[in-house]
Amino acid sequence: MSGHRPFLEVSGITVRFGGLVAVNNLSFEVQRGSIHALIGPNGAGKSTTFNCISRYYQPTEGRIVVDGEDVTHHAPTRMAGMGIARTFQNLELFGELSVYENVLLGCHSHSANTLGRLLRRPSGEIRDLVDSLIERVGLMHDRDTRAKELDFGHQKLLEIARALALKPRLLLLDEPAAGLRNRDIENLDRLLTELSEKDGITVLLVEHVMQLVMSISDRITVMSFGQKIAEGTPKEISENPTVIEAYLGKGAAHV
Repeated sequence: MSGHRPFLEVSGITVRFGGLVAVNNLSFEVQRGSIHALIGPNGAGKSTTFNCISRYYQPTEGRIVVDGEDVTHHAPTRMAGMGIARTFQNLELFGELSVYENVLLGCHSHSANTLGRLLRRPSGEIRDLVDSLIERVGLMHDRDTRAKELDFGHQKLLEIARALALKPRLLLLDEPAAGLRNRDIENLDRLLTELSEKDGITVLLVEHVMQLVMSISDRITVMSFGQKIAEGTPKEISENPTVIEAYLGKGAAHV
C-alpha cells in the first residue's frame, strides 16, 4: 500500500518556547501531489508548524516524515537536498540583485558550479530553466529589475520562482497571496493548480486569503491556539460551525 502513503506526515508535534505552548499535539497528513492549506487566526501556530516541517525549529515532541523518511532531526540544508523548498512570510530576497539573478541563485543546490561562477557563467540549460520559471510566475517584463524595486506582491511571486528553481517535490508557501492584487491572486491560483496537477508537486500553504484557499485546496487543516480544531475539504470547512465561530465568522473570511 506504499503508493497510498502520504507524502508528508506530521505526527503529534508539540512546540514549547519556555512556558508557552505554540503548537500542541498537532497531527495531519498531506497526500502526494495535493494542495493542502493550513489556516487559522494569527497566533494559531501555523508558521511555527511550517518552521518545524522545514526544520528551522525543533519540535519538543512528535515526528515529521517526508516520503517515508523521518526528517525530525534533519538540518534545513538537508531538506533542500530532499527537494523541499519554502517561501517566507517575511521575504528572503537579495534586494540588489535582479529578478533573473535571484532565481538563478535558487538553482545552486543542483548546479555543479560555485555560487560565483553560477552568477557569472550559468550554463544554457540553467539559463533556460531560470527564464522559464520567471515566465511561469508572470515576471518576464521585470526580468532585469532589481528585487527591491518590485512591489511586495511581485516580490512574493519572485520568491516562489526561486523556490521552484530547487525543483521541489514539496513546496511550503507561507502566505503567498499576501499583498497580491486580485489579478495576481488569479494568476497564483492558476500557477499552484498547475504545479500540483501537471508537475505533481505537493503543496502545503499557510494563507489568510480565503478566496485562494477555498478555490485551490484539496484539504484544509484549521488551527486555533496551537491545536487542530478541524480538517476536511473546502466545502466541509466552510460549513463547519467550530471553524466559523473560531475563525471564518470573526472577520477573517473577507481578507
